[in-house]
Amino acid sequence: MFENIFTPINTFGMGFVLGCVFLVMAIFSHWKTKGEFKRYRSHLSDKLELDARQLQETNKERARLAQENEHLRIQVNRLNEKPDNKLQRELEIMARAEKHMLINAPGFAPAWEMAKSQAMSQIETEEKGMSFPQKIFRKLLGPGASNGNTPHTESTKTSEPASNAA
Repeated sequence: MFENIFTPINTFGMGFVLGCVFLVMAIFSHWKTKGEFKRYRSHLSDKLELDARQLQETNKERARLAQENEHLRIQVNRLNEKPDNKLQRELEIMARAEKHMLINAPGFAPAWEMAKSQAMSQIETEEKGMSFPQKIFRKLLGPGASNGNTPHTESTKTSEPASNAA
């Protein structure tokens, strides 16, 4: 009975059928792998496109910000060239330097505070009309000419006290 099963033709047929089954399984596995590879390739392509778009947007944003920064730098330089702004800038520099010196130089603070209070008292006496040059002008021009009794100088005296000192 086993003699009919193991004849060379039957053995070849069974081997051929078994080989075809393995071939179909290999082809199916190959198609499946090929589909996955195609899917991975499309995912990679999509990711690279998204990364490229994001990089382009980032570069555009960086270029826009660099240009805006340059415009702002030019505007700041232009504003710093105005005389009022130059004075404010110099005043800010001096204030920061003063603060730095007060913090870092302990022996400097008392002398600096005394110098500031002396300068403030000199300015106050000049504004009151008690300084030496104003006394001379008062004697030469009369009492009403230099102490600011006119209506125009009285209005500016309250709003701008430093303008009368000059």
